[in-house]
Amino acid sequence: MRVIVLGAGLLGVTSAYFLQQLGHDVTVIDRQGAPGAETSFANGGQISVSHAEPWANPSAPLKVLQWLGKEDAPLLFRIRADMRQWLWGLSFLRNCTPARTRHNIEQIVRLGTYSRDTLQQLRAATGLQYDQRTQGILHFYTNQKEFDGALAPAEQMRQLGCERQVISADEAVRLEPALAHIRPQLAGATYTAEDESGDANQFTRELAKLCETAGVQFRMGHHITALREVAGRIDHVEVTNAEGRFERVRGDAFVLAMGSFSPLLAQPLGIHLPIYPAKGYSVTMPVKDASKAHQVSLTDDEFKLVFSRYTSERGGDRLRIAGTAELNGYDRHLNQVRCEAIVRRVEQLFPGAGDASQAQFWSGLRPATPSNVPLIGKTKVGNLFLNTGHGTLGWTHACGSGKALADIVSGRVPEVDFAFQGLQGRAAGAALVPSRTAA
Repeated sequence: MRVIVLGAGLLGVTSAYFLQQLGHDVTVIDRQGAPGAETSFANGGQISVSHAEPWANPSAPLKVLQWLGKEDAPLLFRIRADMRQWLWGLSFLRNCTPARTRHNIEQIVRLGTYSRDTLQQLRAATGLQYDQRTQGILHFYTNQKEFDGALAPAEQMRQLGCERQVISADEAVRLEPALAHIRPQLAGATYTAEDESGDANQFTRELAKLCETAGVQFRMGHHITALREVAGRIDHVEVTNAEGRFERVRGDAFVLAMGSFSPLLAQPLGIHLPIYPAKGYSVTMPVKDASKAHQVSLTDDEFKLVFSRYTSERGGDRLRIAGTAELNGYDRHLNQVRCEAIVRRVEQLFPGAGDASQAQFWSGLRPATPSNVPLIGKTKVGNLFLNTGHGTLGWTHACGSGKALADIVSGRVPEVDFAFQGLQGRAAGAALVPSRTAA
């Protein structure tokens, strides 16, 4: 089939790669000049199966109330006259029950484990390099209540096969000596040795090169304006090219992988996607003192921040700190208060490790669902498929989502048991053909 992938971020490019591997003729369309130029550009860098507890959990409602109006709050609802925001918020609250939280963790861990395995297989097969580190991810806690609250989710993750081990503060410092500075404040930690980190933007662009070599076409600088339906199927996508000329692009199947902008294209078709943009921030700074900088990728759950380190001849030795979420529509302007709060936390934890005077700030719109579970699979329009809504875990879930989506488009049963759109996990695959692993 000729498959048109809408979006050249992590999810679009991984979809294109695995679709091509299954023999499809693939074209990727994106408004930016290069792949991975929006939400995939400067994220936190973690492949974090262990980061599976959704924002919507039993402790969230009280925290959200406490954070209202605080510009540096980890999760900030900036109330707007926006019905989509209000509906999303109500659904978020419905997902805060213990039962729904457990269900959502199960979905997130299953997809995350499969995706991490898929990434490792892809890396072994292609030799891709993207400043990756395979030293695990360490969640640390400087608040006893936050640490106590993490124990039950960590136990559920272990039962699902994610070996997120609870460790002492002393063991955390042994694993990551850079934490020694805050040893008196540490309440405890968890460690997942199988988790990884790496530069998502570099990965996306390198994988896009492999796709092009294999015959995938990339139409960059093309603004997607509408999907046109005829007799229950997408006939074509309307775009304006880099010169502003109108074009129609036709295909046999279409994959919507446009992150936060996916609902805007789907809504005219009568498809209402529960996705709202959650603006996240990141800071990238050169390493100033290597002896004080962390080696292991870290998660500061209390402040909702993740820490990665990239070291390469091309990029130098640098720290990437990312996190927080601000629900404020499609606004991407940098809030200086939130930027400064991240830098301040870095200095509290690892004083002198990074050169804050050369910090580069960035914001991106994460496509967040109320449950944190992404939307992957079929829609009511026969040849339109979804690979979107991954929120804070787009990098973690990218390879598994792309491979599963390629299977679904091809009429195969995905290898992972997950709540796919239009299917009921793997049990719905009776009408499909068994999936074969794509190299």
